[in-house]
Amino acid sequence: MSTQSIEIVRTISPVASPRPSYLMCSPRFFDVNYVINPWMADNVHAASPERAAAQWQHLHNALSEIADVTLIDPQPGLPDMVFTANAGLERNGIVIVSSFFHSERQGEELHFARWFEECGYTVIRLPQSTSFEGEGDALFSLNGGPLWAGYGRRSTKESHLQLAHVWNVEVVSLHLIDPRFYHLDTCFAPLNDGYVMYYPAAFDAASVSSIEAFYPVHKRIVVSEADAVRFACNAINVDRSILVNEISRELTERLKEANFTVIPLQLSEFLKAGGAAKCLVMRLSPLLKQTTN
Repeated sequence: MSTQSIEIVRTISPVASPRPSYLMCSPRFFDVNYVINPWMADNVHAASPERAAAQWQHLHNALSEIADVTLIDPQPGLPDMVFTANAGLERNGIVIVSSFFHSERQGEELHFARWFEECGYTVIRLPQSTSFEGEGDALFSLNGGPLWAGYGRRSTKESHLQLAHVWNVEVVSLHLIDPRFYHLDTCFAPLNDGYVMYYPAAFDAASVSSIEAFYPVHKRIVVSEADAVRFACNAINVDRSILVNEISRELTERLKEANFTVIPLQLSEFLKAGGAAKCLVMRLSPLLKQTTN
């Protein structure tokens, strides 16, 4: 399998499709086998395989109603592979595959890289010393604007230089300071129509200032701690629909006021591993053809 280090030598033409596309992975081998975040600490082997499978299928069915879903085969010994948001970051047919911080997840890298290459994406690998955990820590604005990138827990700030170089985009670095919110997508969600949903206490003061400088006050949906620990920000936004773990009535009403339809999901088994709806999917550009330059 050939991959690019940093330089891009080919481009991919995306399919023009009215429906967004997402990558998911069956929870066939999902379990809490180790502790690499605070949520796992009291939940080793506490997840129910049957409930996890049913909850994942419910999410898959709900998402398939409004988007295209592609599956990658799970691999034995890699229980967190179900969290495909951490596979990498993709845009315009180019994927930067994750370079995982924890050794427990590094075995996923080869499988994801191979799958992307076989599907025709340009695959870029970062040095193992440059930790980067994909869409878990890097989120494109949905209606134009910067690439928001988290650092301080799993991804290094140095990786943000590569993101800016590969896609020639502005990257806004956000410093995560609460160990419970170890990935950006656990506490920050860019939404359609210029909205953002976020939990300010997960960030340092400079990062909160960066968020609030970009999003006007009427577009900010501030999440309480009670909803944050339900992973309210770990939401999938497709057009005006938001798929999310069960959240409070107050937050549901705030989202409805912004003209979003909330699709609540029960994802208790995945919360035991520190993940919810958004962690279980990765946004993809559907591919039509490959052109070699």
